[in-house]
Amino acid sequence: MLAMGAYEKCKRYIESHSEKTSDKDRKREIFPCITISRQTGAGSYEVSERLIKILDSKSKDPEQKWTYFNKELIQKVIEDHNLPKIVSDYIAESKYSHINDAVYELLGVKPSDWTLIQKTTETVLQIGRMGKAIIVGRGGNIITSKLPNAFHVRLVAPLEKRIEHVKQVFGFNRDKALEYINKEDKSRNNYLKSHFFHNADEVTLYHIILNTGLLSYDNAAKIIASAVMDKFPDNFFN
Repeated sequence: MLAMGAYEKCKRYIESHSEKTSDKDRKREIFPCITISRQTGAGSYEVSERLIKILDSKSKDPEQKWTYFNKELIQKVIEDHNLPKIVSDYIAESKYSHINDAVYELLGVKPSDWTLIQKTTETVLQIGRMGKAIIVGRGGNIITSKLPNAFHVRLVAPLEKRIEHVKQVFGFNRDKALEYINKEDKSRNNYLKSHFFHNADEVTLYHIILNTGLLSYDNAAKIIASAVMDKFPDNFFN
């Protein structure tokens, strides 16, 4: 399960990338990253869990596992004093020296100090550059839009399907589930509009949009995996 030791997996992911950058004799291959934008209750967690299993079984460099990052996990990365330095060291080693310029361009300002949104933007961009990561939410598709290794997915579903899903996950009644969905969707859209000047429903932001009301989570994961492997064939076994 993704929830079991999720942050420990994030730590191992970042630490393993740091170890690789210290190996001067080995040229590191850049793997894809996947961003998932979703309507509340569309099953991003369930799809990601299945997607990771598929990609881990097909990816080259199997000792480096695909890792899941959502809002809470990204926040934990920011709060951990060691991990940001490891990430910064990786960026320096990989000579991706324009990361701050990219952040400034996205935010439209050159800040005197890092705020939470700026730190989040930097962290998402750095994780995306590392590859083998699934980034859920936080404007990941917009932040990583200029990375050549990024693949962007949007998950949608009919409202009633999403209500049933939220009821099952949180144990809410129907009214509480609907209230939760409306609040979360509004919050996510406001986040994108206020910080990145985009709307989550802009279809041209994504490589593919999948309806988990018509597709099972297994099928959605298989479709995403197939599309990613087709776009980045050098990173996967035939």
